[in-house]
Amino acid sequence: MERKEEVALLKGQAEIWQHLFAFADSMALKCAVELRLADIIHSHSVPITLSQIASAIDSPSPDIPYLSRIMRSLVYKKIFTEHHASDGGETVLYGPTHTSGWLLHDAQLTLAPLVLMENNQWQLAPWHFLSQCVKEGGSAFKKAHGFEMWDFAARNPEFNKIFNDAMACTTKIMMGVLLAEYKDGFGSIGSLVDVGGGTGEMIAEIIKQYPHIKGINFDLPHVVATAPAHEGVSHVGGNMFEVIPNANAILLKCVLHDWSDEHCIKILRNCKKTVPQKTGKVIIVDIVIEKDNDDLFQETRMVYDLLMMAHTTGGKERSELEWKQLLKEGGFPRYKIIKLPSITSIIEAYPE
Repeated sequence: MERKEEVALLKGQAEIWQHLFAFADSMALKCAVELRLADIIHSHSVPITLSQIASAIDSPSPDIPYLSRIMRSLVYKKIFTEHHASDGGETVLYGPTHTSGWLLHDAQLTLAPLVLMENNQWQLAPWHFLSQCVKEGGSAFKKAHGFEMWDFAARNPEFNKIFNDAMACTTKIMMGVLLAEYKDGFGSIGSLVDVGGGTGEMIAEIIKQYPHIKGINFDLPHVVATAPAHEGVSHVGGNMFEVIPNANAILLKCVLHDWSDEHCIKILRNCKKTVPQKTGKVIIVDIVIEKDNDDLFQETRMVYDLLMMAHTTGGKERSELEWKQLLKEGGFPRYKIIKLPSITSIIEAYPE
């Protein structure tokens, strides 16, 4: 065997090992969030010792060796920094990074609730049914839990809260990008319905910046039942497959990727009934898959397509060609894509 082929085989083996244990990175992140390690380290103005971290953990007797190993992994992944004290001794000090800032619990922008939700036992279980779905079709989530995810959330208040908290945190992140990059998009809108708007955080932020807009947060009854009051926003419970409240424009943030093409066409046709034929529009905030895109979020976009397999019924991420066909069948023959410095893009669709 030639040396070049030996190196290629060894590299291939190493890559499989990395993929094999990739789940451990997620578990280490979950551990960090549950122990509030980022909150502890960021609360100090200088790097701190392992003992200082341990003393701040909510436990009467934290295991220092275990904590040390968790920190070693997180440092290796560049979540935190590690260096020796300036006195030249062996004391190791741990510091924050731009990455660890996204794991803070009480920060305005954080991914901590999403880390907890995606690594929760309820969300992890369906991943074990992907091969079964390939063989016989069906929903991985339903195979794991006996219900589709939305029905499961309606029956399980704890899961419903975990899910809503995770969606709220991602909404805040996307909202900042959307308001910065879509400045001219909301100016001429008199009324806006956020379909699948959860507890209303996104529409509330839009109304704060554009108070002339009449805002409607529209979601399933059990979702809006837990939604707080937002100035300028009315909460409406209902089913987007039946009827959507009337408005000048409709916002669909990360909604259509949860559903099959058939379901999406039904949603879009209901949207068309709702908005004015000549001046109305649908603002879709969702992933657009591009094969040759190598930006910071491309790998995450590809993983999201598998996430849709695990957690939804027929949901998927779509290429521009797939979006074009979907919009056409849903009654929106014209569209334009606005790229964002984000996982998602804006797809502005018009009924004429």
